Amino acid sequence: MEKVALFVDVQNVYYTSRQTYRRNFDYNKFWMAATGGREVVKAIAYAIDRGDKKQREFQNILRAIGFEVKLKPFIQRSDGSAKGDWDVGITIDAIEYANLADTIVLVSGDGDFDLLAKKLRIDRGKNVEVYGVPSLTSTALIDASSKFIPINESLLLK
Repeated sequence: MEKVALFVDVQNVYYTSRQTYRRNFDYNKFWMAATGGREVVKAIAYAIDRGDKKQREFQNILRAIGFEVKLKPFIQRSDGSAKGDWDVGITIDAIEYANLADTIVLVSGDGDFDLLAKKLRIDRGKNVEVYGVPSLTSTALIDASSKFIPINESLLLK
């Protein structure tokens, strides 16, 4: 059975789905699409923790689906800007768990991941599937992947 590892950039998929479709990503539908007929060796959702009740409920839903949830605190800078991305953490985990999987699934449109996708695909011989909102996914990331799966109506909450 094919082995798969899933890495979800929660902030990226939330904002790109909301901006494009004004709807939320359906993690249950995604899980079924990405894992059907495959053995899940690792599944991590990376999020920013603001500490509110609604967010904790969402994180518990992710855990119930099968994700490990990794949280980073939301940082508000003195100039008003905010910091809170998981690019380095996702990259480290994807490389670390690549040895356990045949296919790496990355949910993000962030072009910073093109180097990761190339490394996993070319140097490690892995299939790299990228799920992203087509209009907001980096062309370089799409080109670096083995397969691009567009986030569209079929992967959104009704």
